[in-house]
Amino acid sequence: MAKFCGNIGYSVTTETSPGVFTEQITERNYYGDTLRNVSKSQDGQNLNQNFTVDNKISIVADPFAYEHFYAMRYAHWMGALWEVNSVEVLNPRLILTIGGVYNGPTPDPETNGGEDNGPTP
Repeated sequence: MAKFCGNIGYSVTTETSPGVFTEQITERNYYGDTLRNVSKSQDGQNLNQNFTVDNKISIVADPFAYEHFYAMRYAHWMGALWEVNSVEVLNPRLILTIGGVYNGPTPDPETNGGEDNGPTP
């Protein structure tokens, strides 16, 4: 079983001005294990095949992860950002199933949403 150390991206809704809410991406660093490591390519109508993974990553969760597991958007794994397809809560861990490549918004590298990321890898 391989080890995991990487950032998990969350989409957290914040009130930027009275009555105006925006989604901000913030990252937090986690440690854990890679439980399943499977890759596959899918034939589609695109010029190139779609490459996806069907991996499970078990992370040791902190209180922020338990409160915001529904807001997880991506995991930084093997040098790329991968979509979080589902999260299973198994105290004290969260089991993330990751799939296709994530192409959505990422945090501003200077501010990172103002969150404390904890230890860096």
